[in-house]
Amino acid sequence: MAEIAPFKAVRPVRDKVHLVATRPYYSYKKNVLKAKLEDNPFTFLHIINPEFGNDIKTNANSMERFQQVKKRYDEFVENGILIQEETARIYIYRQTKNGYAFTGIIAGASVEEYKSDKIKKHEATLTSRETMFTNYLDVVGFNAEPVLLSYQGNEQLEQLLFQLTVARPEYEFTTTDCIKHELWVLSENNTLVLKNAFEAIEATYIADGHHRSASSVRLFDELEKRNGNVNESAKYFLSFFVEENKLKILEFNRLVKTLNGYEEASFLHALKALGTLTQIDGACHPAENHQIHICLKNRWFQFIPFDYLIENEHPVKSLDSDLLTELILTPILGIEDLKLSDQIEFVPGNESLQSMEQKIESGKFQVGFVLFPATIEQVKRVADHGLNMPPKSTWVEPKLRSGLTIYSINE
Repeated sequence: MAEIAPFKAVRPVRDKVHLVATRPYYSYKKNVLKAKLEDNPFTFLHIINPEFGNDIKTNANSMERFQQVKKRYDEFVENGILIQEETARIYIYRQTKNGYAFTGIIAGASVEEYKSDKIKKHEATLTSRETMFTNYLDVVGFNAEPVLLSYQGNEQLEQLLFQLTVARPEYEFTTTDCIKHELWVLSENNTLVLKNAFEAIEATYIADGHHRSASSVRLFDELEKRNGNVNESAKYFLSFFVEENKLKILEFNRLVKTLNGYEEASFLHALKALGTLTQIDGACHPAENHQIHICLKNRWFQFIPFDYLIENEHPVKSLDSDLLTELILTPILGIEDLKLSDQIEFVPGNESLQSMEQKIESGKFQVGFVLFPATIEQVKRVADHGLNMPPKSTWVEPKLRSGLTIYSINE
């Protein structure tokens, strides 16, 4: 049985929602971020970047910076840009991109279910990032970016979501990246109906947001130690629940700066000792699992590892992202730690192969690797075995906007 919790969202007033909700600040180039902060006084980016346009300067990720974030957030509330729901609700959100609609449920996910592994994970977190996010949540007292959770749906729940989205949404707007956003605020009765229907779900899986969820759980533990008890809202964390077959899972590709002393010919010779290597006509994505496409200068190759090198029964070692690391990146190109190496760059699968070619042609990188996307079944298999996928194995959509529904931790 999976639990979803209603909450009293802090959200933008209707006439300003398209101005407030934003992509995460780190997804913007510096010049674009600066322009948005200059031209839009309502963007949530002003909360995340509270020092823009004033003389106060603090260190990034410091307690002083977090206090400035909280102060700016309070100003948005005081100025009526953000309002809070009077009663706890569940929300339905739909994002439509290139004609494809992602529909899901925004609600609180249970800390207790996270601890008991009813919420399953496939990625290890970095202690330093977890600590930073925990301190951030403790100071600011809110979470504005949901964790993305997947679940195996059923016909009853799918029909219910359809029925609840027939009415006109509270929010309906399109952003400049050509994505349409719709949000339904459920009545108290429909909130209860949806909450009860979701109890038929046995388990959920973190698709994106391992550090955000781990930090919320860690904050719960710290508050419990500090105060002896925890308020109700801290027992949950902001989440977006999407039926697993509705998610879009793309690959993370790799660009590498060095051939580690190899010439092009000797590098290709080393690959031929590990699998079938065939030159192909230009940039294209692999057609199936265990095909890896390689860009070397202005030439493209398809590499397929020999069968005896693939441990198909192992949830992690059968993944293409792991095969690439274990067969090529580490033993041939000398990249020992993907998280720490400055010789590798990860390219999300929504970026064009032409952009990868251009970076190689510029001389900044020597070689690029394009992978076949992992499936939801592969992701779940790793999580079900309590294992972790290699770093940057999946790029999962939808990507939600910050500031659309804000979860107050101190309710």
